[in-house]
Amino acid sequence: MQSSKPSNKRQDPRSASIAEKNGSLSGLRPGPVEIELGTDIPDIVIRRLPIYVRTLQTLIERTGSGSISSDELADAVGVSGAQIRRDLSYFGRFGKQGKGYDAQRLVDEINRILRLDQSWDVALIGFGNLGRAIAQYGGFVPSTFRSAAIFDRNDERIGQAIGGLTILSDERIAESIRSLEIRIGIIAVPQESAQAVADALVAGGIEAILNYAPTFLRTPASVTVRDIDPVGAMQSMTYYLSADAVAGTRR
Repeated sequence: MQSSKPSNKRQDPRSASIAEKNGSLSGLRPGPVEIELGTDIPDIVIRRLPIYVRTLQTLIERTGSGSISSDELADAVGVSGAQIRRDLSYFGRFGKQGKGYDAQRLVDEINRILRLDQSWDVALIGFGNLGRAIAQYGGFVPSTFRSAAIFDRNDERIGQAIGGLTILSDERIAESIRSLEIRIGIIAVPQESAQAVADALVAGGIEAILNYAPTFLRTPASVTVRDIDPVGAMQSMTYYLSADAVAGTRR
């Protein structure tokens, strides 16, 4: 699945404030960090940052501790302390040698790096069983994401009011996305419709797509795509089942 970013090197507008704040954490004052998107920072590092945030928040709630070492965080996450330090080093200096990290400060800094210190409108395309479950998912409520538009192709659903929104025809995807200035889209439509929906989202200016359809989406390099494929995940896990388990399924 494609998950790419523009390759042009630029000065990240967040880097100066990140570096400045990191200096107060580390006792050093590193200069602004020049980030080459999609090259200097591996995508897997970006994917781990939300895990670090969730884990830090859980540890803060559980222990009330104001500081945490990289090894403590690593044990809770399931990676090595060296991995934690290496991932964070892409964005500057955090913590002090022998004293660890200011846990809440680190949460705030990672949220700023991920641009989660602001709200993001999201468009949902497809309001079948899956789309309905996504729209009703409570995990979005306390987060920075807000449902701003819902689209469907079924005439019986178009026009229905859902959580203060009116379901729109999928023929209006591009114009509505552009008008509402939505950057993130969620695709929850059948496989055969997914590419056309993705094309419409891109035409409307979408920059990131969460794709639940079990298919490869062709999008410009400037559009980030993330796949959610439970069936594919299970199909890959059966390879690791024990011989006894495999034999048992044949009886």
